[in-house]
Amino acid sequence: MKTDFKFANLLGTVYCQGNLLFSPDGTHLFSPVGNRVTVFNLVDNKSYTLPFAHRKNITNLGLTPRGNLLLSVDEEGHAILTNVPRRIAIYHFSFRSRVTALSFAPSGRHFAVGLDRTVEVWHVPSTPDSNETGELEFAPFVRHKSKRSHFDSVQNIEWSSDSRFFLTASKDLTARIWSLEKEESFVPTVLSGHKEGVVGAWFSEDQETIYTVSQDGAVFDWKYVKPTNRIAEDEMDEDDDDDSDMNWRIVQRNYFMQGSARVSCAAFHAETKLLVAGFTNGLFGLYELPDFNNIHKLSISQNDIDFVTINKTGEWLAFGASKLGQLLVWEWQSESYILKQQGHFDSMNSLVYSPDGRRIVTTADDGKIKVWDIESGFCIVTFTEHTSGVTGCEFAKKGNVLFTSSLDGSIRAWDLIRFRNFRTFTAPTRLSFSCMAVDPSGEVVAAGSLDSFDIHIWSVQTGQLLDQLSGHEGPVSSLAFTPNGDSLISGSWDRTARIWSIFSRTQTSEPLQLQADVLDIAVRPDSLQLAISTLDGQLTFWSISEANQTGGMDGRRDVSGGRKFSDRRTAASMTGTKAFNTIRYSTDGSCVLAGGNSKYICLYSVDTMVLLKKWTVSVNLSLAGTQEFLNSKMLTEAGAQEELDEGSDFEDARLPGSKRGGDPSARQKVPAVRVTGLDFSPAGNAFCAASTEGLLIYSLDNAMQFDPFELNMEITPASTLMVLEQERDYLKALVMAFRLNEAGLIKRVWQGISAADIPLVVADLPTVYVPRLLRFVAAQTEESPHIEFCLLWIRALVDKHGSWLSTNRGKLDVELRVVSRAIARMRDEIRRLADENVYMVDYLLTQAETGKETGTEKITNGEETQSKLLAGKSGSSDDGSSDDEGWVGLD
Repeated sequence: MKTDFKFANLLGTVYCQGNLLFSPDGTHLFSPVGNRVTVFNLVDNKSYTLPFAHRKNITNLGLTPRGNLLLSVDEEGHAILTNVPRRIAIYHFSFRSRVTALSFAPSGRHFAVGLDRTVEVWHVPSTPDSNETGELEFAPFVRHKSKRSHFDSVQNIEWSSDSRFFLTASKDLTARIWSLEKEESFVPTVLSGHKEGVVGAWFSEDQETIYTVSQDGAVFDWKYVKPTNRIAEDEMDEDDDDDSDMNWRIVQRNYFMQGSARVSCAAFHAETKLLVAGFTNGLFGLYELPDFNNIHKLSISQNDIDFVTINKTGEWLAFGASKLGQLLVWEWQSESYILKQQGHFDSMNSLVYSPDGRRIVTTADDGKIKVWDIESGFCIVTFTEHTSGVTGCEFAKKGNVLFTSSLDGSIRAWDLIRFRNFRTFTAPTRLSFSCMAVDPSGEVVAAGSLDSFDIHIWSVQTGQLLDQLSGHEGPVSSLAFTPNGDSLISGSWDRTARIWSIFSRTQTSEPLQLQADVLDIAVRPDSLQLAISTLDGQLTFWSISEANQTGGMDGRRDVSGGRKFSDRRTAASMTGTKAFNTIRYSTDGSCVLAGGNSKYICLYSVDTMVLLKKWTVSVNLSLAGTQEFLNSKMLTEAGAQEELDEGSDFEDARLPGSKRGGDPSARQKVPAVRVTGLDFSPAGNAFCAASTEGLLIYSLDNAMQFDPFELNMEITPASTLMVLEQERDYLKALVMAFRLNEAGLIKRVWQGISAADIPLVVADLPTVYVPRLLRFVAAQTEESPHIEFCLLWIRALVDKHGSWLSTNRGKLDVELRVVSRAIARMRDEIRRLADENVYMVDYLLTQAETGKETGTEKITNGEETQSKLLAGKSGSSDDGSSDDEGWVGLD
């Protein structure tokens, strides 16, 4: 089995904190997801996660006007510069302070950052396509200037359209105007007048007006004018050209008037004069400036809207709400959602792959069941019928039926074609089910509870309770049916695992004695071996038929790692508290994947009982349990500094009982990194893990496969034709032609293979060439006149590699779609030709029958003529001339 699994994508989380960014063309949306960045393709309906990871949660994102460079900054001010088209991190840099605002100039030459109260302007790193020399700079980050005039942290930075000036909005109730370079007769200006912190400040399209929005809902219009009394005097005295009193002044005041709700975020689009404001009550409004006309209001959440942004054309609005993990893209003109995604509100409990490997189902403590599409990365459906946390999920073997167990005392069956709950199973008494299992035939479902020590079994067809299996003396923690359907395996906290023969008349159970409480069990796909994880960190392997132990290993040292902020001991000395909470067999049964309350996922070999590989789930230091060593200076007399309640912002530091501000009694707890669920894909080329950060997918890199086929032979077109014509090794010739990747050579080799040898060649063809051969044959079906020859190739490929094609259908959609289209086009052309020439065919058939009859008559007439001639020849005349004429007639 291959073990080089690498991080492929992050699902289950769409937004955490920070700002959102649209690409310059408006088709992609960049969203910070913990310490990673996820890119949503809004046109093709797909998403992917950039491969780099920060050491802390990301707070700011910046994108160059060309969209080729992405600058991401985390909570500690560490920045990573990424090449977006190639998805490569090209430079790391530290601002050495917390970054509160980040914005690139429209010219693409500078960017401004707010470092708490300081504003700094930096040169944008050059790239080979923008630099005249074609080389990268040695020091990509060069500071241009630094300004320190604000008295509180900067919240927003906005550039003018010509990149000469920029505005900064701060919590010190002011906004300030700065110039990039020294401008004649320009002095940095302070715009003061708001009563609370300024959320944002923007230039109008003609740069004659400045709009500012504060948290109390005030919108001020600023213009460069004289005082009001001076304007009246100038009207009386028109000859006075003194502009000494000209300054930026408030010319209009407007208010949102949303009651106790305050403005949490705002965005302005200068071309369309559209202002979008998000409030703390989950409402957002659209306003047209400068008239302040309310265009639309919509409630999208019950919690704060953390960030809002507008794309370049002003048609799409993107909203992010961190408390619910919600991400929305809304088209305000048509009042429709372009994107509406939300992760789980609470931590995930379990997950399972669908039998076709195209979807992943996750369950969580929030009572929701979400179905994720692997190719697109989006959640396609959410079930909310459960009223409490969902503890387990499992598919029926046939496919489109999902079963889930919940703490609300119900087991539910879901139809994933119509997306509905069609069956609900309950116990006679109110129980909280902690685990479940489904018979491979899909006829029986079993569930275990923490309240009762019995195992309940229902019939899927009738929904009736069939039996209650008694024998455990503690809560049942795990259940699993053997793949052949003969036995049911149960694990309990009473330090035993039992093998039940529920389909026999005796219904006997074989207890397996263990040294600690059972956490999870897994059955090998061949139904011969059982793996059990216990609370003492041990992994034991048992023979199901013999009911005896065949092996075991100690995984405490492997799973241990990382210290929480409150731990007083090192990670090495805490191995006794670590164990594997979830284990799964690989598809071929040769390995076991295990994870628990740590940052590691371990892969063990079943035969040799050794650790093959270990993956680190997260390096995010914002989570507890990711650090190996703690700094003693972070420990105080009251405890770890990270676990103490930090002072909140001044606008939320209200007295208890006041209407404004957050709840002073709320406690912020740092989540700990852990793995709550694991599962291998049916094809075995990927596995997924439910972690604190979301749903992590690790897959094999199939882009560059190593194919050691005849490496000692010089592969040339001449040698390929020699193998085809002289050696008649068709498989080797076909592989050599694919390696050379010359269309003419591939076509010649393909046509040189006889029809009788097609099944033999296809049967031994390596799977790495199957997609290429499928696409080539489909193309030849549309071009070549050899229709039957092409159909023989397609039938042989489907017959010999049908199982591999079905398991990898998600990656072969293009090839299968091309083949289907080619066959459909061929069928339609033959049908059209038959329909157009039906009368011609009937005529030809009729002519053939008429021709046969005419031919028979001609033959008959010919025989008669010949007989007459022969008679004339034998007849005699008086002068003898008739004989000569008769012979002449015969000639």
